[in-house]
Amino acid sequence: MEPLLVKGVTKQYAEHKALDNVSITIPEQSIFGLLGPNGAGKTTLIRIINQIINSDSGEVLVFGEKLKPQHVEIIGYLPEERGLYKKMKVGDQLLYLAQLKGLSRKDALARIKVWLEKFEIKDWWNKKVEDLSKGMAQKVQFISTVLHEPKLIILDEPFSGFDPVNAELITEKILELKANGSTIIFSTHRMETVESLCDHIALINKSKKILEGPKKSVKEQYRSNTFLVEHRGNHFALPSEKYELKKQSVIEDGLFSSTIQAKGDIKGNQLIRDLIDLTEVYSFQEKLPSMADIFISLVKGEGDDALKKHLQEA
Repeated sequence: MEPLLVKGVTKQYAEHKALDNVSITIPEQSIFGLLGPNGAGKTTLIRIINQIINSDSGEVLVFGEKLKPQHVEIIGYLPEERGLYKKMKVGDQLLYLAQLKGLSRKDALARIKVWLEKFEIKDWWNKKVEDLSKGMAQKVQFISTVLHEPKLIILDEPFSGFDPVNAELITEKILELKANGSTIIFSTHRMETVESLCDHIALINKSKKILEGPKKSVKEQYRSNTFLVEHRGNHFALPSEKYELKKQSVIEDGLFSSTIQAKGDIKGNQLIRDLIDLTEVYSFQEKLPSMADIFISLVKGEGDDALKKHLQEA
């Protein structure tokens, strides 16, 4: 059963429609990228799922049940606008937030100790939040989000404020949570993070969902059958009925890079066979679109053909 189903959700603020009949399915034990430019409607949807605001129409189902207040105990939410109490000590704060999520004091204390050890911050217990750096406070906020072992975790820009070392640490913990059965909704503008972490994605733009699916399938959808070849010598002629040379440049003396589009249903293996008879091939790879390519093209409204043309010419 899907951890989360969003069915036809609409939300209007005065003259502004924040969400327009949005439906999304979050697969179980996945890392789901919720993508979109600023103002697209992502934050509104996240707030509806967390019952901070209500939708005007549509419904949200959590593990097959209509969303209700009790679901707060199985949802963990890390907001982009961090919400720690600055005057409270780290240990007291984590204990308080854990009990709000339904944990007993005994269970909360045991889990807090485990997480503080995981992040190697046991000596932070009596530190006040206001005395922590942004990155340190982020660790505390992340722990408070996952302390009650939620089945559904919503992370809004979770790497904000982290240096590369701590970003890698958080990535490791996110993957551990997924391996232990959690489903994670991941909202971010960092497309390199989407590439490395997400299994599925949905793209919202101007209040509407314009794309959804497994990341691999989405990228397959925008393939242009274009290949990048590094080779020795540029004096070769591929048959024009089968291939088009889109671009060629010099890498160094005698070594060239060529962008070649195969026509029709011709595959990469056939292109390699044809090239081997004509030139000395050093490297060969298909030019697949990145999530950044797809995001930018669709948000700009350029469409499939424009994206494929961009990949062929890049």
